[in-house]
Amino acid sequence: MASDTLISANWVDYLIVFLYFGVVLGIGLVARRQVSDSVDFFLSGRSLPAWVTGLAFISANLGAVEIMGMSASGAEFGLPTVHYFWVGAIPAMLFLGVVMMPFYYGSKVRSVPEFMYRRFGTGAHLVNSISFAVAQLLIAGINLYLLGSIIHALIGWPLWVALVVAAAIVLSYITLGGLSAAIYNEVLQFFVIVAALLPLTLIGLNRVGGYGGLKDKITEAASGGGDIAPADQQLNSWPGQALSGFDSPVLSVIGIVFGLGFVLSFGYWTTNFVEVQRAMASNSISAARKTPIIGAFPKMFVPFITILPGMIAAVLVTEIADVKAGETVAGGASGEGVAYNDSLLYLMRDLLPNGLLGLAIAGLLAAFMAGMAANISAFNTVFSYDLWQRYFVKDRDDDYYLKVGRLATVAATFIAIFTASLASNFSNIMEYLQTLFGFFNAPLFATFILGMFWKRMTATAGWVGLVSGTTAAVLVAFLSEDAFGSWSTGTIPLGGQGAAFVAAAAAFVVDIVLSVVVSLVTKPKPVEELKGLVYSETPREDLVDADEAFYPWYRRTLPLAGVALVMVVILNLAF
Repeated sequence: MASDTLISANWVDYLIVFLYFGVVLGIGLVARRQVSDSVDFFLSGRSLPAWVTGLAFISANLGAVEIMGMSASGAEFGLPTVHYFWVGAIPAMLFLGVVMMPFYYGSKVRSVPEFMYRRFGTGAHLVNSISFAVAQLLIAGINLYLLGSIIHALIGWPLWVALVVAAAIVLSYITLGGLSAAIYNEVLQFFVIVAALLPLTLIGLNRVGGYGGLKDKITEAASGGGDIAPADQQLNSWPGQALSGFDSPVLSVIGIVFGLGFVLSFGYWTTNFVEVQRAMASNSISAARKTPIIGAFPKMFVPFITILPGMIAAVLVTEIADVKAGETVAGGASGEGVAYNDSLLYLMRDLLPNGLLGLAIAGLLAAFMAGMAANISAFNTVFSYDLWQRYFVKDRDDDYYLKVGRLATVAATFIAIFTASLASNFSNIMEYLQTLFGFFNAPLFATFILGMFWKRMTATAGWVGLVSGTTAAVLVAFLSEDAFGSWSTGTIPLGGQGAAFVAAAAAFVVDIVLSVVVSLVTKPKPVEELKGLVYSETPREDLVDADEAFYPWYRRTLPLAGVALVMVVILNLAF
C-alpha cells in the first residue's frame, strides 16, 4: 500500500470496507438461487414489492451523479445545484408514476426500446436500442472511474489497477444474481450511503458554525473577486445564474425550467430504462406506479447530504478553496491535479475519524457500485432482448438468452474500463453527464411523448426525430465553449451546464418539429393497433389497478404523488 494516499485509513476502516464487500457478494450468491430463466435474470420475475423497487429506483441513480457530481457542483456553484433534484427530478418522477408506468407495465414489455418497437417499428427501435446501449457503457465508465478513484485514494494503487478491481466486484454479483442481486444490493446501498454521508454533513456544519456560518464563509470567499460567482448567486437557488451560465436572470430561469426541468429531466426519468427497469420488476401495476413516487420522498432530501458537503468543502478544505479561486493544485484522486470532483474525498480526510472514515468510504463504494450495476443490468437486458434476439439470433430457447445476458454483462464491464478514461477529462463530472443526457435522453423523450399523446405520429417520424434530435444536440455541443472539451469550437459563447441545457433543448425542439412534419406526409398505424400504446386509444381500466381504490390513502398513487409535489414546492420556496 502506498504511503502517499489521499485518505489516511487504518485497519478499522479497511475491515468495514471488506465486510461490506463480503455482504455484497453474499447477496449475489443468494440471489443466484432465484434465477431460473431470463425473466428472473433481467426483470426479477416481476415479483418485488413497491418499497423495495422504490428504494432501488433511487439507489440506482445514487451513484456518480449524486455523490461526486453533486458535491462537485455544490462546491463550484453552491445552492442552485438543488435544481437537479427539486426541478430536474421530482416532477418527472411523479409524471412517470402517474402517467407513463401504466403503459410500460401494462404492455408487459421487457424494456423501453421494446415499447418503442411496438409503437414505431424497427427504425426507431434500432436507433433507440443502439443509442441507449452506448450511453450505458459511457455512464458505467463514469461510475467505474470514480469508484477506481476512491480505491486509488484509499490504497494508492495505480488507477488502472483500481479500475480492474472495482469492475471485478460489480461483475461478480451482477453475473451471479442478475437484476435481483442489483436491486437488493441497491436497497442495502441506499442505507449505507445515508449512514456514510449524514455524519459528514453534520460534522461539517458544526465545524463551520452551522448553516449561518457556512453562508458567512461563502460570502467572504466570494468577495475576493476572480471567477467565483457572487455570494447571492451561490446562496439562493433562484434565478440560478451560477449553475446555468446565463447572465440574464430571465434566461437563467427559462434555461433551468425548460432545459433542465422539462427536456433533460423528463427525458431522463421517464424514458431511461435504467430507472424504469426497477419499476418493471415490481409485482403489480399499482406497485409499478408507486415505485418512482416512493422514491421521490428520499430523493428530495438527498441534496442535504450531497450538495451541502460540497459547499462546506469549498470553504473548509484548502485545496478545494484554492481550485475555486482559480489556482492549479497538485494531487487529487487522479494524481493529475485537484478537481471539484475531489471535494468529498478531501472533506472526509479533514473531518472524519477512523471508523467513520471506513463507513464513509464504504458508502462511496456502495454508491458507485449501485450506479454501475444499474447501467450494466440495463445494458445486458437491452443487448440481449432488443438487439441480439431481435436482429441476430431469433427463436432460441430461454437458456440461450440467459447465457447471452451473462456474457453481455462481462463484455460491458470490460468496455466500461476503457470508457472510464473519458470521464477523467472532465473536472466536473456533471457537465459530462448532462452532455450525454442531451444527446440520448432529450430526443427520446420528444419522440416518446409525442407518440404517446398523438396517434397520428408515424413510424418514419419516430426514427427521423430521434436521429435529427441527437444530431442537433451534438452540433450544439461542438459549437459551444466546452461541452465536448477541447473538441468544442467556442462559436456559441456558452459553456458548462448552460451548454448542456441548450443542447438538450435543441434536440427536443428539432425532434418535435421534424416528427410533426414527417408524420403529416407519411402513413400512420391503424388505430386498432394503438391500444396500450397511445393514451387516447387505451381504456382507463387498463391503466389502473382496480384494487387500489380500497387501499388507505398513503398506499394510493395519486394522494402520494400530491403530497410529494406539495413538499417539493415548499422546498423550492424555502431555498
